[in-house]
Amino acid sequence: MKPAKKHNIVKARRAKRVRANLKTGEIKPRLSIFRSGHHIYAQIIDDTTQKTVVSVSSLSLKSKAKAKKTDIAAVVGAELAEKAKKAGVATVVFDRGAYAYHGRVKALAEAARTGGLKF
Repeated sequence: MKPAKKHNIVKARRAKRVRANLKTGEIKPRLSIFRSGHHIYAQIIDDTTQKTVVSVSSLSLKSKAKAKKTDIAAVVGAELAEKAKKAGVATVVFDRGAYAYHGRVKALAEAARTGGLKF
């Protein structure tokens, strides 16, 4: 098996395992993270209706200045918390997917917490 294909299979298994342990319900939507090499994306998903309530990415930022990826992730987390407040979402379940809670994922989560989201 090619290394890239094996990596994708392992990553999908890890994400499935993490999502299996999440406690989602009608009252708590899911905060899902996707991290690419250059950008980071976050969305709040209502699993009962299967609709995205709020989404923010580093592509939608107005500042194009050179900054560290962790700093950009923190800005995305703060903006996500602000949009979630406007949409009426106060508590979420954090879904880190296949990514470790470290670096950009941690920066986004902590910024969302300081912005007012509870998880």
